[in-house]
Amino acid sequence: MADVARAVGVSTGTVSRALRGQPGVSEALRRRILRAAESMDYVVSPAASGLVTGRTGSVAVLVPFISRWFHARALAGVHQPLRRSGFEIVLYHVEGTAERREFFETLPVRRKADGLVVIALSLSEAETRRLEGLGIPLVGASTHVGEHPAVGIDDVAGAAKAVHHLANLGHRRIGMIRSTDEEGIHQGVSRRRLHGYRTAMAECGLDVPEDAIVSAPWGIDGGARAMGELLSLRHPPTAVFAEADEVAIGALRTLRRSGIDVPGRMSVIGFDDSPMAELLDLTTIAQSVHEQGLLAGRLLVEAVQRGTVAEPRVLLDTKLVARGTTGAPPDQG
Repeated sequence: MADVARAVGVSTGTVSRALRGQPGVSEALRRRILRAAESMDYVVSPAASGLVTGRTGSVAVLVPFISRWFHARALAGVHQPLRRSGFEIVLYHVEGTAERREFFETLPVRRKADGLVVIALSLSEAETRRLEGLGIPLVGASTHVGEHPAVGIDDVAGAAKAVHHLANLGHRRIGMIRSTDEEGIHQGVSRRRLHGYRTAMAECGLDVPEDAIVSAPWGIDGGARAMGELLSLRHPPTAVFAEADEVAIGALRTLRRSGIDVPGRMSVIGFDDSPMAELLDLTTIAQSVHEQGLLAGRLLVEAVQRGTVAEPRVLLDTKLVARGTTGAPPDQG
């Protein structure tokens, strides 16, 4: 900064104000200082800036997976507004139980970030309290962080759309495949989608077949196993709502290997509209994952820069994407 000041013939204080866009510097002088700084490849030191502003210039993102399409797409959305606003991004990946426990015990993000975005990770009350103890703005993307700002969808309404679609096709015995995971990553979503399923069944005047609500580990293998359980029932359902596309894809695998026509003898609907859903012609409930990340990133920027946000809770719509895995039940086909 001293070199830039000498080159232009001004004080370092004037250079600092010009580079930070603060008042007290004419536009002509500001342009001269910016040209001189650029010619010298000068950038503001985050550490030095933090001494003045009390900020680190960095924001943290907490994510359970970086390889799964959902989290990668949400992360890409979060990244845009944060980078555009000049923030460095520190990524914390807590895929396993041990990594998650270590993060919340040690809180490595402490004093290293001006804010934190949590992507699609269901938090316990204790974990939420630990994050709140950081004293920085918190935002949830496809999850809730206590009462802090969040962007997501109405999982209850989305699940209800799936059930209404099947009921409107004429199905009366509709099953559901839920997901389980040891880390509890999906537990909040699973509870809400089960509630949506039960609510819609009641709205349609249908009995809930408790034996046709099965749980299995999240993913294709879990979905395949769960569909095997449903097929072993004395009275299998004629349609199944799987709470995630990956689970639905596993269910389709079991049906194909069992020689059961889809949708002629069994209809299947998923949730999320993953890249594989279109490829496999899977009927699903679509949500905008990238937009959730994008809006969450904007909320964090707003919270860090202004100390508050105008719209703390944002709910995006879901929509039915009817494809080739749902149709009328066999007795009406």
